[in-house]
Amino acid sequence: MPQTLIPDEVRKRFGQMFSDRLITMVDESAGKVRIVEMCTAQGPVEWDAVNRWRAGGIVERIDVHGNTLIMDAIIGEREVNFGPVSTTMGGQALKAVRVKDGLVETSWAGLAGASIGIGACLPQARGVIKTEYENLSDVGGSAEIHVKIFTPEMRHLIIGIDDTDSSEKGATWSLGLRMAMAMPDATFLQHKIVQLNHHAPHKTTNCTSAAVSFAVLPAKLTNAIRFAADFIEDNTYSDQTSIAIWTGIEIPEETLRFGLKAKEIILTIEEAQEVASKSGIELRQITGPRGMIGSLAAIGCFDLGLLSSGLMEDFTEYSNNVRPDQAKK
Repeated sequence: MPQTLIPDEVRKRFGQMFSDRLITMVDESAGKVRIVEMCTAQGPVEWDAVNRWRAGGIVERIDVHGNTLIMDAIIGEREVNFGPVSTTMGGQALKAVRVKDGLVETSWAGLAGASIGIGACLPQARGVIKTEYENLSDVGGSAEIHVKIFTPEMRHLIIGIDDTDSSEKGATWSLGLRMAMAMPDATFLQHKIVQLNHHAPHKTTNCTSAAVSFAVLPAKLTNAIRFAADFIEDNTYSDQTSIAIWTGIEIPEETLRFGLKAKEIILTIEEAQEVASKSGIELRQITGPRGMIGSLAAIGCFDLGLLSSGLMEDFTEYSNNVRPDQAKK
């Protein structure tokens, strides 16, 4: 019979473990979920990433950034296959994701040492509401564990920002980071500085825009966007500041292409508005429209790794740090 434990009960049973936070962000229109796991060390997330990818299941993409694992998966269920290594090395897999009544239910399987990760570590992370054990027993050794972990349903929000400084003071990347750190209504995830075409006629110095991402409860989404817009308006030094607002898991393809073009050519406000409209991204004037170009480009380049911070002539140097599927785009 399944047994349910809350994080404090998991901690009492297995001792203090290593998972710091678990976040599940849902894009139901795309049928996808993004899972963010923060750990106290890089080794466990690298090992988890490799083993979950090997096992298949519903996982479609995995990235590791330091001690954080970012995993995209479909909403639904698929068979998993640990492969021949499972008999000697164990394995770990995400089998299913279901969303209901504001909760995300993720179903996991773990063998041998990997059973510690999904049986003892993840269930005590911040963000976990409860864990349902199919067969509650010891973890590690030769154990096999199947669990369902319940977390709040959240949304993935990206705010792109541009044209906030003057030749005398300010920096868009700094303002974006200050806004993200002050955000009261969402969990700050990532901050990106995006290098754009340095021949742009209205640049200040570096010609960079910025973007920040958050995990936010659906009921807090409007508040989070309002806070970001107000914070930027109160602190900008420019009369041409704009922001771009995207709520979703995958960056729209047309917006990604726009971001790459903005590194090489001069684009117009009208082009930005057309791409944003097709992509379902909101462009909002804060003090003026010119920042629409860079703020949309910042969202377009958000998932390009080091390439987001470079120019296209840097591509050869950076290409080894960009996933193959990104390099083709």
